[in-house]
Amino acid sequence: MASLHRRTGSPYWYAAFYLPDGRRTFRSTGTTNKRQAWNICLKFEEAARLAKQDRLTEARARETIADIFAISNQDTLPTATTKQYLEGWMQKKRLEVSENSLPSYQTAVDEFIKHLGAKASKLLDAITARDVVDFRSKLAARLAGATVNKYLKLLRGAWTQALRDGLVRENIFIRVNLVKEHRKQRRAFTLGELNKILAACNHEWRGMVLTGLYTGQRLSDVANLTWAQVDLAQGEIRFTTRKTDRNMVIPIAKPLMNYLLTLPASDSLKTPLFPTAHGTPSNTLSHTFTDILDDIGLVRKPETHEGTGKGRDTKRDVGGLSFHCLRHTATSLLKNAGVSDVIAREIIGHDSETVSRLYTHIESDTLRQAIDRLPDVTKK
Repeated sequence: MASLHRRTGSPYWYAAFYLPDGRRTFRSTGTTNKRQAWNICLKFEEAARLAKQDRLTEARARETIADIFAISNQDTLPTATTKQYLEGWMQKKRLEVSENSLPSYQTAVDEFIKHLGAKASKLLDAITARDVVDFRSKLAARLAGATVNKYLKLLRGAWTQALRDGLVRENIFIRVNLVKEHRKQRRAFTLGELNKILAACNHEWRGMVLTGLYTGQRLSDVANLTWAQVDLAQGEIRFTTRKTDRNMVIPIAKPLMNYLLTLPASDSLKTPLFPTAHGTPSNTLSHTFTDILDDIGLVRKPETHEGTGKGRDTKRDVGGLSFHCLRHTATSLLKNAGVSDVIAREIIGHDSETVSRLYTHIESDTLRQAIDRLPDVTKK
């Protein structure tokens, strides 16, 4: 028979009851209210009795815990399945993070839910560190270490919030180490490589490569340019970078201007320069550019998953080459042309290490002179 007791030095009532193996034990009820303590004590005893009869299922155990919580707090125990919680967490993130970062959050959530399968319908605290380790291993088999770690860190943030919300007792992602990252040094393309890349591109990708090269900007910013951001009369491209929210005004180099003049005129300034690429996720565009590099032999990928004995998602050996390398190429070409580091940083969008943009204004003519020093990669 269960009973209540006081212990010296504690304000709380203690429940005494028998465990399933016959041992008598004492458990704090966590309350000073005797009526509440007695109800909690009875719940302890009921759970022990069911366990002794091999009838204490997971659902019944959770129900007992929820009842005890309700007795102690005059409220219901907050609960959520893993899938429900992560979907709700994503709704909040849509208000908190930039549009450019959202795809990574969504992919991390989708990948984890897919990995869990039916277990995603269980409560959050049913997910274990073992699940995370297995998830990490599967990701590492097909993705770069940096990408694996990014997804783990994003989900670690979700569990940190769940811990604050009282939905879990610990952040299981903290218990799982990140994977080793094999970073390959990005490099600039040579002029010969640029000629091959341009020859392998269709008309739209040719324009995107030229824009990336002669402005030094990131793939997402290039792909989403509209005619409202291009002033052919002034010979300038004006936009705000998605990643750093930096306002850019870059003179249009002659080879890029020649390309822009081949594009059909539009009645709407909202018309994108590159309609097919506009609005496409950066990851998709990056893979497409990697296909172009693969076609000309600058990167290597397995011919077939059957021939290599590896899965369809096997990682490519891109040797550090990507669209981002056009940014490095632009910087190298500017410096090779004798352009100062400060001016090169202004064009590319890197803040100077020695000069603050708050107090330094570089005239547009100076920037134009620097752009004009760049070689014409469209000439063979």
